[in-house]
Amino acid sequence: MSKTKDLLIEIGTEELPPKSLKKLAIAFKDAISKSLKEQELKFSDANWYATPRRLSVLVNDLEITQEDKQQQSRGPAVAAAFDVDGKATRAAEGFAKSCGVEVDQLERLKTDKGEWLAFNAIVKGKQSSELIPSIIEVALSKLPIAKRMRWGDSDVEFVRPIKWVLILLGGDTIDCEIMGVTSGKDSYGHRFHHPEAITINEPADYVVTLKQEAHVLADYDERRELIQTQVNAIAKNKNGDAIIEPDLLDEVTSLVEWPVSFYGDFNSDFLKLPKEVLVSSMQDHQKYFPLVDKQGNLLPSFISVANIESKNPELIKQGNERVIQPRLSDAAFFWERDLKHGLANHREALKKVVYQKQLGTLHEKSTRLVNTVSNLAGLLNVEISTARRAAELCLCDLLTDMVSEFPDLQGTMGRYYAAADGEIDEVATALEEYYQPRFAGDKLPETVVGQCLAISEKIDSLIGIFAIGKAPTGDKDPFGLRRSAIGLLRIIIECELDIDLKELIATAAENYPDAIDAKNVIADVYQFLLERLRRYYLDEGVSSDTFESVLAIKTSKPLDFHQRLKAVTEFRKLSEAESLAAANKRISNILKKSDINITEIGSVDNKLLSEDAEITLATALNNYQERLTPLMENRNYKSALTELAGLRESVDNFFDNVMVNCDDAATKNNRLTLLANLSALFLQTADISKLQG
Repeated sequence: MSKTKDLLIEIGTEELPPKSLKKLAIAFKDAISKSLKEQELKFSDANWYATPRRLSVLVNDLEITQEDKQQQSRGPAVAAAFDVDGKATRAAEGFAKSCGVEVDQLERLKTDKGEWLAFNAIVKGKQSSELIPSIIEVALSKLPIAKRMRWGDSDVEFVRPIKWVLILLGGDTIDCEIMGVTSGKDSYGHRFHHPEAITINEPADYVVTLKQEAHVLADYDERRELIQTQVNAIAKNKNGDAIIEPDLLDEVTSLVEWPVSFYGDFNSDFLKLPKEVLVSSMQDHQKYFPLVDKQGNLLPSFISVANIESKNPELIKQGNERVIQPRLSDAAFFWERDLKHGLANHREALKKVVYQKQLGTLHEKSTRLVNTVSNLAGLLNVEISTARRAAELCLCDLLTDMVSEFPDLQGTMGRYYAAADGEIDEVATALEEYYQPRFAGDKLPETVVGQCLAISEKIDSLIGIFAIGKAPTGDKDPFGLRRSAIGLLRIIIECELDIDLKELIATAAENYPDAIDAKNVIADVYQFLLERLRRYYLDEGVSSDTFESVLAIKTSKPLDFHQRLKAVTEFRKLSEAESLAAANKRISNILKKSDINITEIGSVDNKLLSEDAEITLATALNNYQERLTPLMENRNYKSALTELAGLRESVDNFFDNVMVNCDDAATKNNRLTLLANLSALFLQTADISKLQG
C-alpha cells in the first residue's frame, strides 16, 4: 500500500475580489504547506489554483500517516524514588501509574546531575486525514483579508460566502465541516456553461476535469497566458498593438474562468481628449485593453475579455461599445469644462480643502512648497520664478472635474491644463513630475524644476506627519512616508543633485507655524531618511559593512554618500583592501586606548623618527597627502582610495617592525600621531576599519 497520496483542497465561494485573488491563493497554499510541515507530514510539492469562484491547493505525494516518534518522560530522581530498603516510594508509584506501567518496567536515566527514573514510549503517528481539517481552518483564518464578511445567520467570517468545500486525499473524501460548510467530493463548473456539480475522482484529475467538462481554467497562469495571447492576436489582426499593463492583466485573469476576448470600437471624435484620459477610462473603469498604432498613437478601439463563450458574440461586442460611450462622453464634458475654468483659478479654492486636519489646507501646503522650492531653486541655479509658479499650481488640478473622476490622473491633467493656459513648458512638465516617483521603480522627474518640486513635497510631508506624531511604526505607514523618503533619496542621488539633507529639512521645517513645532522633529526625520537610505542600498545589493563605513563619515549629502559608497565598493575589489582594512581597524583600536584625538591630530616630528619603517611611512603619508588633496576637492573618492591602496606595503612593514607603545613617551606619542594621520587620510573618504574580511 502506498504511503503517500495527493491532496486536493478546493474552497468554492461567491466571486472573490479580483485584485486580491492571486495574493489570497498564494497565501492559502503557503499556509497549508507550512502547517503540513509543522505536523511533520512530508510531501513533494504544492501548487495553487484560483478562479473568481474558488481557491484551491494541490499537494503532491503527501504522507498519509505521521511517522511514529519515541517519547521519553522523566520521573523523580532515583534517590527519591526508593527508600532505604529499596522499596518504591509514592513518587515512583505515581510516576509509573501516569505512564501506565509498573515501577519495575521503568528505566533509569543517568545524567551529569544524577540518576532519574524514565519511561520511553512510542507515540503512534496520526493519520493525515485527521489533521487536514484543522490545517485548512487555520490556513483560512490567516489569509490576508482586509475586511471579512458574515452571511446568513452564521457567525462564520470570510472574504466572501463559502458555497462548497472539496477535500480529496487520493480518491477518498475527507468528511468534515469547514467554516460551517460540509465537505464533499463535488466541485462546480462555470456559472453559465456548467453550473451543475461535477465529481472529481482523483486530485490529479482536477485541472483537466474542470477544463474539459466544466468550462473552467483553474490554472491561473494558463488563463493569464491565454488572455495575453488572445489579446495580442486580435491586436495584430487589426494592425495595432495592445497596451497590456501587468496589473490589469492580473485583474482580468481574476475576473474570468473561461476567457473569450473580443474587439470593439468607439467614436474617433473622442481621440481629441488626452490619451491618458482615454486609457484610464478603458483600463480602470471598463477593464479594457486599449490599442495603439505602430507609431504609438491611440486607436478608437479596445479589446475586452468576456467570461462566456457566447453564441452571438456580436451582441457582447455591441453591448460593451454602448457602455463605453457615456464614459467617454463624461470625460469629454469634464475636459471642456475644466479648460473653460482655467487651472490657476482653482488656487483660491484650495483654502477650502483640508490637506490634513492638524496640518491645515491644501493652500497652506502649497504656500509651504513655494517657500521650500524657492530655496532649492536658488541652490540648483534654477529660475526661481519658474519654480515658484510650478509650486503655486501643483495642487490645483486636484479640484478639476477630470481628476475628481480619474484620481490616477493627478499631475498629468495639471500638465495638460497648464499647457492649455499658456504656462511655459517647464512649469507644465513640473506639475506632472511633482508626483514622481509614484511607486517603487517608477521613473524620476527629468527636469530640475520638477525635481525641486517633488523633493519639496516629500520633505514637507515627512516633516508635517512626524510633527503631529504620526510617523510610521512597525508595518504601519498610512501616509506612505517610507515610499516618499525613498523617492526623495532616489531623486537626489540618481539625478545627481548636490543637496544637504540637514539643510533641506531645516529649511522646510521653517515653513511650519510654531503651533506645529516642526523644528522639534528635524533630528527624527533625518534619522528616518538615513534608515531609508540604508534600505535603499541594501536592496541594491550593497553590503551592510560597506554602508557603515560611509555612514561613519557623517556626510549629510546623499549624492556625496553615494559617491563614497561607490568608491568603497570598488576599493574592496583590490587585493590590498583586506590588509588595509585590518590595519585601519588595528589603528582605530590603538588610538581608542590613547589620548590622541583623531579630529585634532598634529604634525609628526621627523626628529623623533628612528626606525626605517616609520620614516618610510611618514614620507609616504606626506606624498600621498599632496596627491590626494586635488582628488578630495573634486570628490574623486574612487581614485583617492585607489591611490591609498599603494600604502599597503609601507603600513604592513610599519606594524611588522615598529613598536608603537614603546617606553619613551615622546616617541610613543609621535608614532600615535603618525597612525592618526594615516587613519585621517582614509577617513577623508570612509572608515574602512568597518569593513569585514
